Amino acid sequence: MRRTFLTVLWLTLCGVLCSVAQDSIPASAAVGHGRLDSMQYIQNVIVYGRRPYEEVIPAQVLTGKQLEGLNSHSVADAIRYFSGVQLKDYGGIGGLKTVDIRSMGTNHIGVFYDGIQLGNAQNGQVDLGKFSLDNIDEISLYNGQRSSIFQSARDFGTAGSIYLRTRRPHFTDGKRDNVNVTFRTGSFGLVNPSVRWEHKLSRSMSLALNAEYTYATGQYHFRYYKKYSDGTTAWDTTAVRKNGDVHALRVEGGVFGTMSTGRWHAKAYYYDSEKGIPGAIVNNVWKHAQRQWDRNFFVQGSYQQKVTERYELMANAKYSRDYLHYLNPDTTLMYIDNEFWQDEIYVSMANKYTLMPDWDVDLSMDYQWNHLDATLTDFAQPTRHTLLTALATAWMWHGFKTQGSLLYSVFNDRSSAVRGGELISKRSETTTRLTPAIYLSWQPWQERDFNLRAFYKRIFRMPTFNDLYYTDVGNIALDPEYATQYNVGFLYRLLTQQGFLAGLKLSADAYYNRITDKIIAVPKGTGQYRWMMMNLGEVKIRGIDVSARATVRLPHDVTADLNLSYTYQKAQDYSDPTDNGDGGTYKGQIAYVPWHSGSVVGHVGWRDLDVNYSFIYVGERYHTSANTRENHEQPWYTHDLSAGYSFKLGGGIRLKVSGEVNNLLNQYYDVILNYPMPGRNYKLILKLDL
Repeated sequence: MRRTFLTVLWLTLCGVLCSVAQDSIPASAAVGHGRLDSMQYIQNVIVYGRRPYEEVIPAQVLTGKQLEGLNSHSVADAIRYFSGVQLKDYGGIGGLKTVDIRSMGTNHIGVFYDGIQLGNAQNGQVDLGKFSLDNIDEISLYNGQRSSIFQSARDFGTAGSIYLRTRRPHFTDGKRDNVNVTFRTGSFGLVNPSVRWEHKLSRSMSLALNAEYTYATGQYHFRYYKKYSDGTTAWDTTAVRKNGDVHALRVEGGVFGTMSTGRWHAKAYYYDSEKGIPGAIVNNVWKHAQRQWDRNFFVQGSYQQKVTERYELMANAKYSRDYLHYLNPDTTLMYIDNEFWQDEIYVSMANKYTLMPDWDVDLSMDYQWNHLDATLTDFAQPTRHTLLTALATAWMWHGFKTQGSLLYSVFNDRSSAVRGGELISKRSETTTRLTPAIYLSWQPWQERDFNLRAFYKRIFRMPTFNDLYYTDVGNIALDPEYATQYNVGFLYRLLTQQGFLAGLKLSADAYYNRITDKIIAVPKGTGQYRWMMMNLGEVKIRGIDVSARATVRLPHDVTADLNLSYTYQKAQDYSDPTDNGDGGTYKGQIAYVPWHSGSVVGHVGWRDLDVNYSFIYVGERYHTSANTRENHEQPWYTHDLSAGYSFKLGGGIRLKVSGEVNNLLNQYYDVILNYPMPGRNYKLILKLDL
């Protein structure tokens, strides 16, 4: 690093001296030969240096062209390519899509949108299908937490985190406006236009507006079959998936600003959808009539400034309001017509102070207010006040980096049920917890980009409002659900300036997670149609995540890269030691967690032509913790292929035409039992940049 610094300093001084000399020499003299002639022939100089790690444990990241080449429309589709991730996809264009990291449960995962968490106090789940990649610049996945102490207290409070960073405006010299128009069409009756406009307000301020509309019939063919226990086929037919239509509108707007010592941004988000819920294919019932309406709105802002050489400040704020309307008109099952309203207010402040050049401390404080109202009978109308305080420190010494944090959490829940205009119950309860985390990394050799890493974290998640207060199901006596995490691993990176191999990145992690006081639904009394939430579950997870990325140089300006990921998991249910007989659940692999899974993503580019290939494999698994033959699920895999070509139309206008074929081999499979996924499908994409 010292040699790199001296090289940069020497080149800078040469450039300054050359500029001064040329300004002082007459034009006629400058044409002739002189002592500075050698400097006049230096066109471009590239200095290569190795940048130190910014984080103790780097994230899995997808950016830019990687996201473009994944044949993915939503954030949920792209996240499938990370190692250690299980995506729960309930089928169809508008089906619910949630993510689980290392089998710890969806509710332990935090999803952050431009640095501020997306919340759902009602059920703790964030539907990632609502977020399009059209406005996303980067997706990052962290195990444990983001290993940077300068963050909000909320960032310390999850067992795993997904960060979505939206696009910030960028302008070439002399340009004040950027316009991008995208149109997608293809299978399932898809019509999906979107437009993005960026405008430069001043040298330090810009704005961006993005709007997208999605319509799809959601109809596709699927295979429906059943086999007897002896392996013979009971029936095998092909049907058409119904009631999967989607009408969705997403609008986002943001203002971005920079200062000499900081930056800020503010944005508003609105999502409005109506969609059918295809439902499960059970007992030859192939068509369902359930409908769902969603309206999600939030405004948020972030401000970050380096106040002095040692002190840095970050402040975040957010208000959100979510509306959900669920209708099941089928009276043969149970007529349901429920509406829910969620409100959230969130403010945060983080303060980082540099004690010494290699030692930082941070104090972060968050306050959050959540309220839920519903049309349910005798609903408790809960309100939750959350106060989080995080004290963290980071220290570096030679090749060692360490970070530690303590999170103090205070939750106050208040509820009051009203019947016939009269108050029938009122409750207030406060929960406090102190949870630690520590991250370590070591670079043994200065000349090699090789890091050993490890972390320990203990964290919990509070019961959701549905867990506690859902009419006749919730249990107000629930305790928090704990997650304890242990991780060891390594990361190796290689960059070369010549030869076939341009870059190589290898990483591997072994981990052990333990979930205790797991919140599960159990039968209430003797009736199997009435349930209650209880703290009865325990899960132990052992696993290995491996990922590799290689970039190669090919003749004739051809570029190519390959990404591989693999996950092995043994996630066992230790909830009930007495349930260990034939067909029991004790020590069984938990539902929908495969032992083996992985992905391959490849890209080849030549001038204005891009070709992308992706492959996802999910191994055998069971749909319950009772690992019996009848609960066994076969492996599934998909091949996706896409190609795109960019045309320069003149005047700075560029048109890109892309075609996609997804599930190339037309495999019929279920991610969740009885929720069939689409077979082979196609998509045409037109992108116009002005």
